[in-house]
Amino acid sequence: MGDYQISVEELNDLLSNESGCYSLPSAHSNEVVPRIHVGNAFIAKNIVRLQRLGITHVLNAAEGKSFMHVNTNAEFYEGTGIRYHGIKANDTQEFNLSRYFEEAADFIDKALSQKDGRVLVHCREGYSRSPTLVIAYLMLRQRMDVRSALSAVRHKREIGPNDGFLRQLCQLNQRLLCEGKLKT
Repeated sequence: MGDYQISVEELNDLLSNESGCYSLPSAHSNEVVPRIHVGNAFIAKNIVRLQRLGITHVLNAAEGKSFMHVNTNAEFYEGTGIRYHGIKANDTQEFNLSRYFEEAADFIDKALSQKDGRVLVHCREGYSRSPTLVIAYLMLRQRMDVRSALSAVRHKREIGPNDGFLRQLCQLNQRLLCEGKLKT
C-alpha cells in the first residue's frame, strides 16, 4: 500500500510544464470530462453563453461577496432553467475544502443523472477551487486515483489548486485506497 502514498510535490509536478511553470487558463471554460465544465466568473455570469453550452447546473465554488468570490445565487439564474448550488470557499491553503467534496459530488451526480444534464463548476478564475472539486468528484464517483483525476482535468484546462487543496486531495486518495474504493 505504501507506494500509493502520493505527495503534494508530485501533484505539483503534474500541474506544471517542463520548465516548472504554471499557466493560467486560456479559456473562460473547458469541458474537462464529458458534460462537466470548469470555468471562471465571466462564464458563470454569462447566461447566454451558459445556455449555448447547454449548461443545466451551476456549482459556484466561490460563493460570496469579497473580491475572492463570485456573487451569484439561485435568484441570479431564476427563470433560466439552470439549477444552482453555492459553496462559500476561500482559495487559501488553510481552507478546508474537503468538507464540501461529498456535497459537490452529489450535485454533479444529480446534474449528470439528467438525460441532457451538463454542469459548470466554477470559481473566480476556474483555477484552484473549482478544479479541486471536480478532481474530488472523479475520485469519489468514478473511482479514479488522484493522479489520474488531476491529469484528466489538467489535460483539458490549465489549473493550479493551492497546496492546501492538493494535500486534501492526497488525504482523500489515501482514505479511498484504504476503503478499497479506487480502481488500482
